[in-house]
Amino acid sequence: MSLMNVSRSEATKQFSTSMWWILAIVLFVYVAFTASALGFVLSASAAGALSTRGPQISADGLPAMIYSAATSVGYVFPLLIGTLMVTSEFRHKTLTPTFLATPRRGLVLGGKALVGVLIGVLYAVVGIVASVAPGAAFLAGFGFDAGFGSSDTWALIGRMVISFVLWVLIGIGVGALVRNQVGAIVGVLVFTQFLEPIGRIAASFVDGLGDVTRFFPGAAGDALVGASVFGGATGAGTAAGDPLTWWAGGLVLLGYAALFLVLGNLFSWRRDVS
Repeated sequence: MSLMNVSRSEATKQFSTSMWWILAIVLFVYVAFTASALGFVLSASAAGALSTRGPQISADGLPAMIYSAATSVGYVFPLLIGTLMVTSEFRHKTLTPTFLATPRRGLVLGGKALVGVLIGVLYAVVGIVASVAPGAAFLAGFGFDAGFGSSDTWALIGRMVISFVLWVLIGIGVGALVRNQVGAIVGVLVFTQFLEPIGRIAASFVDGLGDVTRFFPGAAGDALVGASVFGGATGAGTAAGDPLTWWAGGLVLLGYAALFLVLGNLFSWRRDVS
């Protein structure tokens, strides 16, 4: 069986379940709410309609900061769907007939990766629409340029698509390496929502720690996009240390995807399924 046939079968398998569109809806609602709140607060603050004690944000940097909410807060969703693409098969034992039909397990994992790229693009569209639509509306409402005439804005959006795709691939690798669905999901949430944020905050107070935390997956993702609601339009997303360039952040994120996929294929994917 060829890679295209395996990918076609994998796509049918994934899109016949409800998990992908349930997570997509949650992603849309979560990002839209966050972008709306940020759009109002940041736009109103920059327009002088709100009294704030924090640093003033340049109007030129507002679009990137607001639009990047899709990846800054929404990246966990493509990561989760990628993980579920694999662990749900272990949980429900559907990998057994798959491996019987296609004994070349690396081909099966490759098919999942190809479908993961498609799902990553789909989730990117959902997340970007959820952040850009309300964000642009609030910017326009307060008299600011939404940035659609700038090539920088479109480059930002393009890098956000790449970021979503890479996060899905990382999730597939994590799922292949950690077979247990509960363990994989808990591990993803603990690291992305607690361990990494704490580490990046700690970098503000510990000299030299920022040089390490900038290579964390979330920080590399922010660097790839080039903006973050947590770190401004700097591309770093880190509290300390020199930021990674966007291409370096992309390479780091790609490295994580390749690492987890290779480790999963070598140490877990080839084990017996029972």
